[in-house]
Amino acid sequence: MASPFSRRLLLRRLLTTARSRSHSLLLSSSSNCPRRCSPLLETSVALNLGRDDGFLFPSRATMPLRLPSVSRVFFSTRTSELDEAQGPAVIDYRSLLSEDEFHRLADATIHDLQEKFEEYGDSVQIDGYDIDYGNQVLTLKLGCLGTYVINKQTPNRQIWLSSPVSGPARFDWDVATNSWMYRRTKVNLLQVLEEELEQLCGKPIDLS
Repeated sequence: MASPFSRRLLLRRLLTTARSRSHSLLLSSSSNCPRRCSPLLETSVALNLGRDDGFLFPSRATMPLRLPSVSRVFFSTRTSELDEAQGPAVIDYRSLLSEDEFHRLADATIHDLQEKFEEYGDSVQIDGYDIDYGNQVLTLKLGCLGTYVINKQTPNRQIWLSSPVSGPARFDWDVATNSWMYRRTKVNLLQVLEEELEQLCGKPIDLS
């Protein structure tokens, strides 16, 4: 029969073996699933020694073992919004041109066009060619080819054109070029009329 000392030695060896295996299993589990395992792992380890009828025996105690929690860090990148392409600043031509100055420039342009149209009519053979000016409105009739209407628009400081080719357009006085400019296409009034009349009548006209 084994002595109490031998039993005690055997129990200590069993305790050491159990601790070693528990530790190995714990490390193996944490290494295989470092992100899936719960931060709080419980392992049953024989910690206390109790007595039963004079014999030592290992008692099972549950001790929580806390591991450093592994959390995923998500980085969100915010794409910078592209600024919308800003167009040129809107120019208030009424503030750049007084009403008296507007009438002087617009009247001079329209009267000059009237004279040039009359001269041009003598050089082309267009049925229904006619020129009329009244109430500050200049009308150029080209028979079946269409009719041009040119008039002043004082509140906006503009000259308005109605063309059978290009349709309606509004021209502002451009100080840099000393001409009536259509802001959308950057062409001036005289240029538009020269190109279109040559296209319709088949003969060039110089309005400058």
